[in-house]
Amino acid sequence: MDLGLEISKLILALMVLINPFGALSIYLDLTQNHSTRERRKVARTSSLTVFIVITLFALAGGTILKILNISVGSFQVGGGILVLLIAISMMNDNGNPAKPNIGTDEGSDIVIAPKQSAAAIAVVPLAIPMMIGPGGISTVIIYASAAKTYRDIISIIAAGLIVSAICYTTLMVAARMSSWLGETGLTILNRIMGMLLAAVSVEIIVAGLKAIFPQLAV
Repeated sequence: MDLGLEISKLILALMVLINPFGALSIYLDLTQNHSTRERRKVARTSSLTVFIVITLFALAGGTILKILNISVGSFQVGGGILVLLIAISMMNDNGNPAKPNIGTDEGSDIVIAPKQSAAAIAVVPLAIPMMIGPGGISTVIIYASAAKTYRDIISIIAAGLIVSAICYTTLMVAARMSSWLGETGLTILNRIMGMLLAAVSVEIIVAGLKAIFPQLAV
């Protein structure tokens, strides 16, 4: 296995699934009554939470599957199908079905009290589940369960660190990026990410099928 190539795929998959660009509007809504310093704290805490979740499941992913007596191949196929459904939904401009549509219609408006803890906002709902949800967690477990050495696990954690840093940078420039991209730009970006995610999900499914049916690898 080309470790560098696999980690690049993981970073791509996590970036699309976490999609910090899709969290721009919710971040701006949640922090509209907060100071610049508090907004930085929210961005920092959210990104750190994403990194902690990725690290946790990178370390425990293989163990979780063993406890549940689920084979790596089966989880790869199941997780790959979940990721593929998310990708199809994104390409159809329906967003990520594994994440809540907070603030997207009149029935789900966000109402944040001025004195609500910035740290609390950062963890729930911004980091979990708006940024790192079932799709992202499943993808980390898939790669962690397929890891053969500690070096592989460390690489997954390093990928999580890179993705978290990108999330932090994106949130820090949220206002400018949101106005620059606009609704149309975000929609186009979302569909492009959906296509990339579909390609990654197919590879995950194929890897799972090869693990279940070794003769397919011949």
